[in-house]
Amino acid sequence: MIATNLAPARAELIRGVIVEKMSKPIIHTKLSARVFALLQKLAGTQMWVRKEDPLTLTDSEPEPDASVVAGKEEDFQNHPTTALLVVEVSVSSLAEDREMADLYAENQVVEYWIVNGQERCIECYRDPAAGHYQTQFRITEGSLLESSAVPGVSVDIAELFAGIAV
Repeated sequence: MIATNLAPARAELIRGVIVEKMSKPIIHTKLSARVFALLQKLAGTQMWVRKEDPLTLTDSEPEPDASVVAGKEEDFQNHPTTALLVVEVSVSSLAEDREMADLYAENQVVEYWIVNGQERCIECYRDPAAGHYQTQFRITEGSLLESSAVPGVSVDIAELFAGIAV
């Protein structure tokens, strides 16, 4: 559809609807880069860390800011259909990113993080069951978030936001 100009060049499929992607402020770009670098450094060798790449879900193909999938890159012939961890950086799209939680839970994404740039925290969603995450909490500056889905991955919230003014 993009090739035939029936959809915007920067778009993703969410619940059967083509959604145009918004431009990204510098805060988003910095936080995304930091999260991606952290995941690449800490995720195990049997995991593929992906940046802004599609996940092919039941009725959607979102492109999260970062995702970690079980298996190596060479194990895949198509886009993954789930992930161990999905991370969205939210500076101006918090409501939309919160709505994505059910989509990820329905597709058995084990853990979902929203890096909330406005409130300088990470919202963590865990334990998907019946299309919803059963556990939800926020980690603020001064605390450490340890992934339950990707062993060895943890983020110091103060370090993540260091030098970033909102």
